[in-house]
Amino acid sequence: MELPKRKQNRLKEYDYGQAGKYFVTICTRNKAKILCDIVGGDAHIAPQVELTQYGKVVEKYLHSASRIEKYVIMPNHIHLIVHLDGTMWASSPTTVSNIVRSFKVLVTKEVGTSLFQRSYHDHIIRDERDYREIWDYIEDNPRKWAEDRYYTQ
Repeated sequence: MELPKRKQNRLKEYDYGQAGKYFVTICTRNKAKILCDIVGGDAHIAPQVELTQYGKVVEKYLHSASRIEKYVIMPNHIHLIVHLDGTMWASSPTTVSNIVRSFKVLVTKEVGTSLFQRSYHDHIIRDERDYREIWDYIEDNPRKWAEDRYYTQ
C-alpha cells in the first residue's frame, strides 16, 4: 500500500533564511487543547488567556527568543511573527525552520514529550499593511477564539 504524498508546506525556491518577517502557526499534536484556556470576556473586556503548565513552558521559550516579535498562545496552537534580519550568529538559528525546530526541541526536552504536530504553517509577510493585519490578528485571536479556524469544543 502506497502512502499519500505530503503536501509541500514551504514556498519552493524561497530562501527562508533571508531577511524578512514571517507569520508562523504551530499546532499541537491532534489539535489537543493543552496550552491554555480562554476565559471570561464580554463586549467591554477582552478574555484572558490562562496558561496550563505546558503553556507556561511554551511561553518561556517564546519569550526568550530574540527573533520572535509577537506571539499568542491559544488552546491548541501558537501564532507568532518571526523577524530575520539577515545576520548570521553561530549560536542562533538562522532560518524559520531552524527557529521552529529549536523551539519544539526545547519545549519537548523540558516537558518530556512532543506537544506539537510534525510541521507548521507559514506566511511570508510581504509589506507593512500585511504585517499590521497579522499583528492585529494575533492581538485579537483570544477574543475571536470561537471563530478561529482551529477552534474545537
